[in-house]
Formats: sequence, structure tokens, C-alpha cells
Amino acid sequence: MSDLPWNRPRFKNWLAVARVHSLWGQRLVAALAVHGIKLAQFDIMANLLYQPGMTQQRLAEKIFVGRSNLSMALPDLENLGWVRRDTDAADRRVRLLFLTDEGERVARLGLDAECELLDEMMEALTEDECNQLGDYMRRLAEKLRSGSGKQSS
Repeated sequence: MSDLPWNRPRFKNWLAVARVHSLWGQRLVAALAVHGIKLAQFDIMANLLYQPGMTQQRLAEKIFVGRSNLSMALPDLENLGWVRRDTDAADRRVRLLFLTDEGERVARLGLDAECELLDEMMEALTEDECNQLGDYMRRLAEKLRSGSGKQSS
């Protein structure tokens, strides 16, 4: 059993991060459901609230899904009256994505629910700890993005 990683600090601490991520997802799904919003819908809408007029390709990259997955989700959002696709005046082949007024209202409800949940969760940390956590996670993300290729045993 000594070759199993359960007691290695890096493994054990990463499991803690994974648990928080999983619990966060469960709580966020429940908080959004109160407003009739699915998590995948909220991800799309929150990104369009933050950056209106994205192309479908850019949005797919931001939310880490394929364009085909996004293509399947967008008609539902359009049918709900939350998202619209407009033709780009500069390139008529390109469609730009925007929230409708109702979509913006719903996205803001979801964002308020997410912020309330986030505030509740982050009360466990001091402001300095919260900032340190952010710094640590950005460093880890950069390490993964850089793909150093270094393998350790």
C-alpha cells in the first residue's frame, strides 16, 4: 500500500480542491435551478453578459466545449428568448451572440445567486487567504497551460 498516493501532501491537497469543486458545482446547480436556469445555460449566458457579441467559436473556446456542443445548446436558449444570433456586418458569414433583455435579466439572477453562494463559501477565509488562494490557483493554471512536460515520480 505504500506506493498509493493517498497520504502524499500534493495528492491529498489536490483531492481537497477537487472536493470543493464538486460541492460547488452541486450547490450552484441547485441555486440556479431556483430560477429555472441550467448550469450549461448559465455558463453561456454569463459569458455573453460579460462579453456581448462573441462569435460562437470564441464562446466555445471560453467555456471549453466544442462548437457542435454549443450549436446544440443555442437553439434552446433562443427558444427561451434568452439569446439571439445577429449577423456580423463586417462578415456576413459570422454570427454574433447576444443576450436578449430577458436573457440579461435571467443571467443577472443567476449571477446574483452565484455571488451569494460564493460569498457564503469564501467566508471561511480571510481576505488575505482568499487572495492567496487566487494566486495559487492562477499559478497552477499557468503551470498546466505551459505544459512543461516534466514528469515526477
